[in-house]
Amino acid sequence: MRCDGLVAEVQDWAAGLEEVHARIAGAFARAEPRARVLAYLRGLLGQLERKNGWTLAEAAGEVSPDGMQRLLRTADWNAESVRDELRSYVVERLGPGGVLIVDETGFIKKGSRSAGVGRQYTGTSGKIDNCQIGVFLAYATPTGRALIDRELYLPKAWADDRERARAAGIGDDVAFATKPELARRMLQRAIDAGVPAGWLTADEVYGQDKRLRVWCEQHRLPYVLATRSNDTVATVDWRQRRVRALIAELPDEAWQRCSAGAGAHGQRLYDWARIDLLAGFTPDWARWAMARRAIPTDPGEKPELAYYVCAGPADTTLEQLITVAGGRWRIEECFQAAKNEAGLASYQVRDYTAWYRHITLAMLAHAYLSATRATAEKGAPEPEPTSSSP
Repeated sequence: MRCDGLVAEVQDWAAGLEEVHARIAGAFARAEPRARVLAYLRGLLGQLERKNGWTLAEAAGEVSPDGMQRLLRTADWNAESVRDELRSYVVERLGPGGVLIVDETGFIKKGSRSAGVGRQYTGTSGKIDNCQIGVFLAYATPTGRALIDRELYLPKAWADDRERARAAGIGDDVAFATKPELARRMLQRAIDAGVPAGWLTADEVYGQDKRLRVWCEQHRLPYVLATRSNDTVATVDWRQRRVRALIAELPDEAWQRCSAGAGAHGQRLYDWARIDLLAGFTPDWARWAMARRAIPTDPGEKPELAYYVCAGPADTTLEQLITVAGGRWRIEECFQAAKNEAGLASYQVRDYTAWYRHITLAMLAHAYLSATRATAEKGAPEPEPTSSSP
């Protein structure tokens, strides 16, 4: 009986993956790459120690990696169409009312020929390293979370060296864009596609970008964005003040001890406070500066502070803002799971187009895992609460 149950589970898993494959079939002009991409996805989801062209080809029963490499580099298919199907699939399986999360992750590389590679800081290694940087958009609900869009960050040195860029398959139409600009592109696609998200959250790389904040308010997308202590904001008396100065003036009674959600060692308790800023574009919206203060473990310890800029419906509570801020870690879990379980960082391609194709397929494989887990858990909410849509 136990063996029969395992067989049924495997059959259900295979059938579910074939359904995902059927969703993206229209992006492929020819039968050969359409069939091979299913083998590629199976390989990404398999138990291979490394998931590169050789190992994926061997798992598919092919004698060389040529077919898998052709799938990524020259085969006629549209990675943007696959991305759009991936996004729709995630929303359907994880449900409405989610939070959009923007963050980046690094892919450590050797040499100088891979598109966008360079010595730049990455949290992957915690230092300046020779790497590519991908900027990603995740969608998270109480049911689960998955990556739904991606952009390769192209350092200015690459944008300025067109000969080098062309050698890596980067078209002359691809210009330098900051990470917040890449984030706006992905957010625009999500909004255009009707992704039913209630909030956006991101770290200070994105939060300190005032153009991104204005864009969110123009598109009625509430946000809780980390920012730097020296960021300036408009106060209710129309002055420009640094965030840290505003927070420093708050009285003791302005601070509330609240949980940012459950963590590995219990509730993540901090002291929180917020202050009203100059009102938004419409009277039903408000802006706030918010701070999170660590609880000292020793009496003489100076508490660490983190700062946020926020905007949303005027009746938004402090608890809602805290919940959104506390959920930013979900995209880090997406990166970890996608790299460990779906081969996100296992590619051995240098070409710009091939990067997008592999990353998109790895995201799709990870989304399938996330959706399958959500179904297995029957949509049970996670320990960490998420804020309701305003």
